[in-house]
Amino acid sequence: MKTYDYLIVGSGLFGSVFAQKAKEKGKRCLVIDKRSHTGGNIHCKNKNSILVHEYGAHIFHTDNEEVWQYVNRFTKFNHYINSPLAKYKGQLYNLPFNMNTFNKLWGVNTPQEAKLKLEEQRRPYVHLVNPVNLEEQALKLCGEEIYRIFIKEYTEKQWGRPATELPAFIIKRLPFRFVYDNNYFDDPYQGIPIEGYNSLISNLLEGIEIKTDVNYFQNRPYFDNLADKILFTGCIDEFFNYEYGCLEYRSLRFEHELLDIEDFQGNAVVNYDESAIPYTRIIEHKHFQFGKQPFTVITKEYPQSYHADNEPYYPVNDQKNTQLFNLYKERASSCPDKLFGGRLAQYAYFDMDDTIAAALKLAQREFYK
Repeated sequence: MKTYDYLIVGSGLFGSVFAQKAKEKGKRCLVIDKRSHTGGNIHCKNKNSILVHEYGAHIFHTDNEEVWQYVNRFTKFNHYINSPLAKYKGQLYNLPFNMNTFNKLWGVNTPQEAKLKLEEQRRPYVHLVNPVNLEEQALKLCGEEIYRIFIKEYTEKQWGRPATELPAFIIKRLPFRFVYDNNYFDDPYQGIPIEGYNSLISNLLEGIEIKTDVNYFQNRPYFDNLADKILFTGCIDEFFNYEYGCLEYRSLRFEHELLDIEDFQGNAVVNYDESAIPYTRIIEHKHFQFGKQPFTVITKEYPQSYHADNEPYYPVNDQKNTQLFNLYKERASSCPDKLFGGRLAQYAYFDMDDTIAAALKLAQREFYK
């Protein structure tokens, strides 16, 4: 008999939710993580009483009532609503695209005026029936002005390549809202844990054995023999020793600053759309918690290439990488004692609610057969 029923590699949302459901069913679990903390990319750090999202802004939103009820078992949420701004050549615009945006951009006041202006902008690109790249897709959807100000330079910074070399499906649709409403998400349930995401993770993992600063790959034979099954939430290509080749990712670098001023930008999230500015956005963390401190903490996010010394964040889901991932996915299906979940193992960008829903679904299959 092995020491554990499940070894869970990675203590992010997927691994933590699965571990909680496993413990609930009386399973013996060990959770390991190569970082010095649990929680993966939703980990927060308390800096002078401000909860800082160490790995980029994480704003919880969902239309899945089951997921909302589940997370509220483990922590209380505030009523934060995401209303980001975009900055371009000194001008600030509201996001998502709504009447406030259109009024600032074109001087229109009514939905009818905005729709007519949008159609006018699209008209030169109606011939693009089957767009072959992101630029053509965006021009077809929104026309030249919105594309130039909000999409082209920001997207090229994010992905590190020209928009003409990015696949069209990255921007399948653009949400246009013809109301004066800056709420970025349509989901009925939104907010951020009052005590930060660390509270959510620690409550999910309560009573479960955890080891941090532990790299699965540095002692793989030992860990493989500890449990009947392994849930792996890391990079699937690394798990299979890059058997078919390396999957591509984009990475991020975060630059945190404590500033001796009360408020830096008056908003939690401001995107910087110009290519001349190397970061894509600035996060001011106190606004997530409606903080009143006389100082503030900001984070600049710099997109960069992924390599062995930094973290993978965004999968490059082009045709080549999708075909490569499908080989790994098929390989994984032949390992009945191995489970795979999360954005890295599934090579997809998931919102937090989708990650939780997927972990609950996997747990349902495992424990309620």
